[in-house]
Amino acid sequence: MTTTSETPKRGRARKADKTASEAVPAPTTFDSLDPATGDVVGTYPLTTREEVDAAVERARLASQWWAEIGFDGRKDVLGRWKGVITRRIHQLADVVHAETGKPHSDAVLEIGLAIDHIAWASGHAKKLLGRRTVNPGLLMVNQKATVEYKPLGVIGVIGPWNYPVFTPMGSIAYALAAGNAVVFKPSEYTPGVGKWLVDSFAEVVSDYPVLQLVTGLGETGAALASSGVDKVAFTGSPGTGRKVMEAAAKNLTPVVIEAGGKDALIVDEDADIEAAADAALWGGMSNAGQTCIGTERVYVHEKVFDAFVSEITAKAADVRAGSDPEAKFGPITMPGQLPIIKRHVEDAVARGGKAVVGGPDAVGERFVQPTILTDVPEDAPAVTEETFGPTLVVNPVPSMDEAVRRTNATSYGLGGAVFGKKRAAEIAHRIRSGMTSVNSVTSFAGVPALPFGGVGESGFGRIHGEDGLKEFTYAHAVTVPRFKPAMVLTSFGRTAKQDKSFVSLLTVLHGGKALDAKRLKKES
Repeated sequence: MTTTSETPKRGRARKADKTASEAVPAPTTFDSLDPATGDVVGTYPLTTREEVDAAVERARLASQWWAEIGFDGRKDVLGRWKGVITRRIHQLADVVHAETGKPHSDAVLEIGLAIDHIAWASGHAKKLLGRRTVNPGLLMVNQKATVEYKPLGVIGVIGPWNYPVFTPMGSIAYALAAGNAVVFKPSEYTPGVGKWLVDSFAEVVSDYPVLQLVTGLGETGAALASSGVDKVAFTGSPGTGRKVMEAAAKNLTPVVIEAGGKDALIVDEDADIEAAADAALWGGMSNAGQTCIGTERVYVHEKVFDAFVSEITAKAADVRAGSDPEAKFGPITMPGQLPIIKRHVEDAVARGGKAVVGGPDAVGERFVQPTILTDVPEDAPAVTEETFGPTLVVNPVPSMDEAVRRTNATSYGLGGAVFGKKRAAEIAHRIRSGMTSVNSVTSFAGVPALPFGGVGESGFGRIHGEDGLKEFTYAHAVTVPRFKPAMVLTSFGRTAKQDKSFVSLLTVLHGGKALDAKRLKKES
């Protein structure tokens, strides 16, 4: 996923008033723009390092109250918050549409999934993180052993622009449910969405700054990462992820990073071709291809390759980018991505790839029309690099073994999909990725109980599910004696007889069956 701090600044920074004799002061605000028109939709402060530090300190005080109200108290608050979001879903969708350009209906879908995650996180936190007894084992049978997962304190969340509600909520909701306070830095492309979320939470909790907003460009994100928060959750590109890690390392602050992907969809010879084509088209084109778990590569068994290309080409005829109500997806939100998309498409065609839909001319000044390329060399950037636009590379493969090999031949490893009947599930389990769906695309993102995250260049750590809740906690283990032990092992008063008894017990528990010489010789 491409992030904003490596790209040209969104809008223009606004400078403070000055006289002719004064030096030009540093900008204090920046504009959020409608990517479809370039119109200013909002102006927001460039939060300074000092202001970020102050927000973190306020959050640290608020986190004490938030932790003390317990799982049930937090569940009640988060329940009221999701109620506010649900009742005003179209209002929030309007803000998402204005800042990203995505259709209103797609914004509603994104917000709806986020609401479901808030419900799951708040409803399952107590069961999954609360104190529980574990088996102490025979060596420590006299001890009562418990473990519980405690909040870290303050979490810094640096969110993306492509799914400005759903993606950061995977960190915000789970961190809050676990008992942490959160300081949220949304993308400079979608500060209005971040403000809406924080303001709506403040309607539910007005006395304590449990969820706070800081806005700005890359400098603000760096300030948050190095502010001494207890963990940073970041979504963006691998390059910016490294910068976040570098900033966080100054305080040994741990990070969870989701850094995009180059996801593949595999089509076996016995797959439902119509369903596979429909899914591949949606996975590649929805949100203008600006989806970290979107489909960018498709590997189709050569026996059904022509049928698949014919089907997806026909379906693509009804898909168009635009800002009108009939358009299926909107503009490229980040202007800096347009030359990357154009370079990938032009290079693929120059190397012998065929544009069966769209092509180099499909890349406009704000919009990119659907582009489907076939027979593209596997070392082309359109295959190896994240394009992050409404493009698909569809290549034939002689076997599913080759499809798996090509799918895994990438430094990324985020999501993916397999379409087929007899072998689909088996193939899915062979994919090197954090998540894979069978006969659907991105279904795993909509299942709150499943962890979300990748491997390799796609990052590390997990949001969503039990793993996502525990990501924002630390395990606390406690032992309490239940009765006097038969022998005290942690004492200088331990006797030789007790040592012998200890070894005898170990032999019974772990020694296994003795091998006689004859059996040993036979086995060797």
